[in-house]
Amino acid sequence: METPASSDLIRRTFLEFFAQRGHEVVPSAAVVPQNDPTLMFVNAGMVPFKDVFTGKDKRPYQRAASSQKCIRISGKHNDLENVGVTARHQTFFEMLGNFSFGDYFKEDAIAFAWELLTKVFEVPTSRLVVTIYNGEGGFPADDEAAAIWRKVTGFGDDRIIRLGLADNFWSMGDVGPCGPCSEIHFFHGNEPDVSRFGEEPRIDGTGWTEIWNNVFMQYERVEKGGPLVPLPAPSIDTGMGLERIASVLQGVTSNYDTDLLRGLVEKAAEISGKPYTGGSADDDVSMRVIADHARTTAFLMAEGIMPERQRREYVLRRVMRRAIRHGHRLGIERPFLHEVALEVVRRMGDTYPELRDKREFIARATEDEEVRFRSTLKRGMKILDERFAEMRSSGERTLPAGPAADLYTTYGFPLDLTQVICAESNFDVDVQGAEAIIRGGTEADGPIDPTAAVDAAHREARGRLGQPVVFTGYEHEEGDSEVVAVIRVDVEGEGERARKVRTLVERAEAGAAVELVVRQTPFYAESGGQVGDVGEVTADGLCVEVKDTQKPLAGLVVHEGVVREGAIAVGQRVHLEVDHAARSATRRNHSATHVLHWALRKVLGEHAQQKGSRVGPDLLRFDFTHNKPLTREEISRIEDLVNEKLLSNAKVTTEILPMDEARRRGAMAIFEEKYGDTVRMLTMTPEVVELCGGTHARSLGDIGLFKITSEGGVAAGVRRLFASTGLNALAYARSVEAELARARQAAKAQGGDLAEKIGKIVAHERELEKKIAELERRILEGAGPAQGGGGGGIDAMLEGAREIGGIKVLARRVPDGTNPGALRDLAEKLRDKLGDRAAVLLGAAVGDKAQLAVMLSKAATERLKAGELIKPIARIVGGSGGGRPDMAQAGGTDVAKLDAAIEAAYVEVERALAS
Repeated sequence: METPASSDLIRRTFLEFFAQRGHEVVPSAAVVPQNDPTLMFVNAGMVPFKDVFTGKDKRPYQRAASSQKCIRISGKHNDLENVGVTARHQTFFEMLGNFSFGDYFKEDAIAFAWELLTKVFEVPTSRLVVTIYNGEGGFPADDEAAAIWRKVTGFGDDRIIRLGLADNFWSMGDVGPCGPCSEIHFFHGNEPDVSRFGEEPRIDGTGWTEIWNNVFMQYERVEKGGPLVPLPAPSIDTGMGLERIASVLQGVTSNYDTDLLRGLVEKAAEISGKPYTGGSADDDVSMRVIADHARTTAFLMAEGIMPERQRREYVLRRVMRRAIRHGHRLGIERPFLHEVALEVVRRMGDTYPELRDKREFIARATEDEEVRFRSTLKRGMKILDERFAEMRSSGERTLPAGPAADLYTTYGFPLDLTQVICAESNFDVDVQGAEAIIRGGTEADGPIDPTAAVDAAHREARGRLGQPVVFTGYEHEEGDSEVVAVIRVDVEGEGERARKVRTLVERAEAGAAVELVVRQTPFYAESGGQVGDVGEVTADGLCVEVKDTQKPLAGLVVHEGVVREGAIAVGQRVHLEVDHAARSATRRNHSATHVLHWALRKVLGEHAQQKGSRVGPDLLRFDFTHNKPLTREEISRIEDLVNEKLLSNAKVTTEILPMDEARRRGAMAIFEEKYGDTVRMLTMTPEVVELCGGTHARSLGDIGLFKITSEGGVAAGVRRLFASTGLNALAYARSVEAELARARQAAKAQGGDLAEKIGKIVAHERELEKKIAELERRILEGAGPAQGGGGGGIDAMLEGAREIGGIKVLARRVPDGTNPGALRDLAEKLRDKLGDRAAVLLGAAVGDKAQLAVMLSKAATERLKAGELIKPIARIVGGSGGGRPDMAQAGGTDVAKLDAAIEAAYVEVERALAS
């Protein structure tokens, strides 16, 4: 093999080697798992074959090889903290793997691995050792693998090392296939030293490093913590990190010095204007972090993941903001991450065309996120610096949970980023407390629940099927089939604790909630943003109302409903009929989304990519990437373009094609769809060609009128449209007409003068509001005849001030109904009257809400912070609040405790000054 071998050549050689030995070369699956709620990301090469290993999915081959995109950031496999620090950890990597599904087992797997490494790649055997499972946890030692290794390699026991459960028993996660494994390790450095095996490789990468893992897949864990059950047929799953084998064959000790990553590291160095020395200095670590995180950013964005506050999106935000922070540490004062991400596209776009296809989107979305974060980074850093100064003066070493959580909720600082910044200043963070506060909020940033495995009843039903359920709904809306499984659904618990309990039964009577499984069905199961079909399942004396159709497991379709009449039993022949009106309306809405997608790109630019959709009989929701609201003119232009296409009445055609062929013909992949080796290509016009598995109109004219009904933002850089088609659009137009008629009647408007009439009414209302506000101000300040709770005006209010620790503190209740603006203005005037060191809290009941305002003088903010002071006071009235160091506001729902909250201000000031 040529030396040094390029990573492209290594990848190609690996795949060709196994293709020559009867393996199907399978393209990399998406890094977001398909139909798998237990994983955040694909973290190993075997993940796309998980159901094949367990016998729940069948492929037309028994041997496969792939180079799979992988990300390890969350869950059991989380390499984030080691990225950039060690020579071998990345969040994104490529896993080379060969797989056997009940075909060959240990002997061939070991022989293949040894031949490829030592004969094809020509890795010196003197630098290799292997490990096997020594037997723990009730499982015997893998003596069979040891004997095969001795036979194939000629190694003695000193080079065949036995390790325990933690090292040589592999599992994908808390649930899924698993088994004993055998690893191949390579020695980076001068002379191989077997006595050093087991030591962590040094920072520079020298030492023993695992390069290939052969997993002998024999078991499956169905539930977290549950027992292991044997797989239907022993199988092989191997994984070799492309970056690691490239470091071996390219003669370097660090993955970051291979051609996969070194160019990205040098790009970061070029932007920063600093040299990369390849060592462990802070600057070198930062450049490696940026290189790795730019790859993760590019690949996740290519699959439609955007930086947001939930789940996968939050993981991307964490990664990006860590990279941006490291750029800040390098002294890069401008947005830069998009430049490194574009370098990823340039270097890897030939191998992964989705990067090229989404080049503009990746660049724009990355830069937008960095611009947003940089605007808050300095403010967040300033807050931390102020907090550090306070902690140093008081001798504290741990940042409390509250401020750490506030940095996340207010400034978007991931908690681990706050930890890093604190560690650089020799402070700790109350991580557990901060996580509890964040989890208690409305944002869900945690990983996908690893216990969210497929229900056991669904797994058993899938096993009874044998072959996957056949969908006939593209051509038909009704048909006959045999009932394979009846699942009775009971509900245990109430409210938030309610959960469905599914039980496989032979028969269900009238009134029972059920999920039915048949061999073939015209009902579309919810997928790709299209809701599941509704309708009826009938037979003589039987009627089941189908309320939804779902696909809980690959190859399994369940019809969720209620037995309205008679009884349904396993083995029964039934007639299935989809609700025609609902299906037709869904077809119109779904087809319209594809034309809308084209129109959005035409009007806004190619960056306007679909981010998600939801279509049903009465719903057309479409999310897309764009960083500002649409103008009225843009909305009108989009509507015009869509309706022009619909009026052409072009025929909608579908073809089943290999994915590569569909891409060559210009088909656009939709983010929320997951694709296999063959895809369904939808052609509406020469410009509107997309991949989609949903049900669609026969011709564009069937869609009828298209009308956008609303547009707004749902996340940073993501907009959402709602629209109507056909009869729904007509109903919308009539509702707008009726609303206008009511407005004309209320405004006593005639003809076309409605807008003018409303303008006069609004102007008059504003004038009245100004007069009311002035009267309220005069009453509060004592200039009016009715003082309410204000006493004799401002001077009288000041008499209640107390001096605490050299600060004049005033807490008072003012007349109920005082609006927050007036409350704030009065607090400011009272503060100024009290002098240089003053703190004022005012409260009022406004309807059924308690309103609070705190004002501090500049000198008082040296010892107090209004935003911190108001929080415990707000909790007394059942609310929350915050603000700046000198001003804060809060609200609560418990008006009865308002007086107690106001009085508590004095106690809270004393406590804050004492701390």
